[in-house]
Amino acid sequence: MVLDRRWNAPTMTPDSDPVLGNAAGEAPPSTEQQLLTRLRANDESAHDELVELMGGRLYAVAFRMLHRHEDAQDAVQDAFLSAFRSLGTFDGRSSLSTWLHRITMNACLMRLRTRRRRPERQMDDLLPTFLTDGHQTKPSRPWRPNEKVGIEENEMSEIVRSKIEELPDSYREILLLRDAQGLDTEQTAELLGITISTVKTRLHRARQALRSLLDPYFVEAAS
Repeated sequence: MVLDRRWNAPTMTPDSDPVLGNAAGEAPPSTEQQLLTRLRANDESAHDELVELMGGRLYAVAFRMLHRHEDAQDAVQDAFLSAFRSLGTFDGRSSLSTWLHRITMNACLMRLRTRRRRPERQMDDLLPTFLTDGHQTKPSRPWRPNEKVGIEENEMSEIVRSKIEELPDSYREILLLRDAQGLDTEQTAELLGITISTVKTRLHRARQALRSLLDPYFVEAAS
């Protein structure tokens, strides 16, 4: 079984789904079923075939969550090992590729929770406060147009990533799964084992908090 290889992200096309892939990057259903049968029979060549077929796409998923090449590579390795150990529990209700993506995202979440990060910010300090009449105590000001910000695109991306890192885990995970990975509310709730209403509430609060963290960089100066 080839698990010591290094992957690069595949080229994504307009029809690509960033979470579940597309038909061009996956085996057709009949072929996938044949591959699954061989995997369950512990066919060594089937393990290698699956790694070859899905490794690059899973790496793309992992890198969007972890933003570090080595962490993404290791998360994919962990995901494949976990998948091969758990084939007996795969019930076939989803495609094999969808199942692998979920395992990969779980591997990424584990790494996010365990790797040392900068201290978390307190959410209450980042959320808007309101007067008794319902208006914000500090009304939001619009952000400057991109061309007036004076920050290069790669630098801007790094600022956003660094501020997401400051959010508490439960909010950071929601933001990454919904906004970076493109999962819908139901998929996010299932992956994290929480309710749909909790996902919606945390996502709203996470976006508000991230806006507060980014305001110093992008907000219009007071007139």
